[in-house]
Amino acid sequence: MKAIVYDKPGSFTLAEVPTPTPGPDDVLIKVVVAGVCGTDLHLHDGEFGPTYPLTPGHEIAGEVVEVGSSVTSLSVGDLVTFDNTGSCGHCEECRRAKPEYCTTILAQGVNAAGGFAEYVLASANRCFIVNDLDAEVAVFAEPTACVVHGLDKLELTPGARVLLIGAGPTGLVLTQLLRASGAGYLVVAAPSQHKLDIALERGADLIVQVDRANPTAAYDQLREVAGTGFDYVIDATGAITVLNEALALLRVGGTVFVYGMTAESAEWTIAPYDVFRRELTIKGSFAQQFSFDRALLALRGGRVDTAGMITHRFSLEQYAEALAAVASSECIKAVIRPHG
Repeated sequence: MKAIVYDKPGSFTLAEVPTPTPGPDDVLIKVVVAGVCGTDLHLHDGEFGPTYPLTPGHEIAGEVVEVGSSVTSLSVGDLVTFDNTGSCGHCEECRRAKPEYCTTILAQGVNAAGGFAEYVLASANRCFIVNDLDAEVAVFAEPTACVVHGLDKLELTPGARVLLIGAGPTGLVLTQLLRASGAGYLVVAAPSQHKLDIALERGADLIVQVDRANPTAAYDQLREVAGTGFDYVIDATGAITVLNEALALLRVGGTVFVYGMTAESAEWTIAPYDVFRRELTIKGSFAQQFSFDRALLALRGGRVDTAGMITHRFSLEQYAEALAAVASSECIKAVIRPHG
C-alpha cells in the first residue's frame, strides 16, 4: 500500500509499505478521508514526540475491510472512526485517570502508524461505527473530541463572557460547543473574514477581525467590548503574540485557556503579581480522553455543524500541498483522500 513515511523531521516520502494484517482484536481500515491539522505541522518539524519511521494522520474515517478473529462488534463494510490513542491502564498516570499521560501510550499518527496511508490498523475496541454519517463529517470526530475534553477542563460557568481567539477548524468547533455549553456572550476574533463569517453564523455574538500586521485596532476594540474584562479568554491559535494580550483582557478572577499548540521552544512571559493580585487562572488542554462518544453525539445532533468547513482536498501524492494549505489563511480544513 501507499503511505506517507517520515524518517526524520521535515523529511518524508510517499512509499510502498506492507499492508498491515489485523491481529485477533484488530480491524483493517481502508482510509476514506484523513484530516490534516496544525498538530501535523508540528510533527513535520519534529515536535510533539514523533517516533520514526512515522506515518502521521490521527483524524480518520474509513471502511472496515478485514476483521480479526475475535472481533464481533464490527463487520466488513462498516464506516468507522476511531480513537487514535491507547493507554496501558496500569501505570501511575492511568491509575490517576490521566490516560493521556500514560507512560507507554500508543498514539497513532504520532508514535505509531496513522492515517496518511491507503490502509490503517486499529483496535476494534477503539472504533466507533458511523454508518449514519458522511465520512467528511465523521472525520471531525477526533478534533471535536479534543474540544469536548477541553471544555471538560475549562469548566465554563453558564452565562459567562467569553473571548475566543482563532477561527480555524478547532475554533469553529469551539464556537459551537461554547454556545451550546452556555456561554452568555461569545466574541470570536481572528484574521480571516470568511472564517469569522462562519463563526457568526454558528454561535458567536460578535466577531472582530484582527490584522496580523497591525493588530492594535482589533485589541483596542476587544478591550472596549470587554468592559471590566472577559470571564474567559481562549487562545485557539498557539501564537505567543495572542497569549501576550490575553491577561489584560481578563476580569478579576478570570481564566486564560491555552488551547492552541505553541512551538515547544516558545516562552510566554507573564507578571506573577498580576495573577496573584487579580486571582487569575491559567489552564491548558492536552489531547482528548473519554470524549469520542460525546463528540459523535454533537456531530449527529447538529450541535457541531461541519458544513462548508472542509475547503481543501488532496491525494497522498499532494501531501506537501496539504501541509502548505493548513498553514495558509485561506484554508479552513484540509483533508487527504488516499483513494481519490
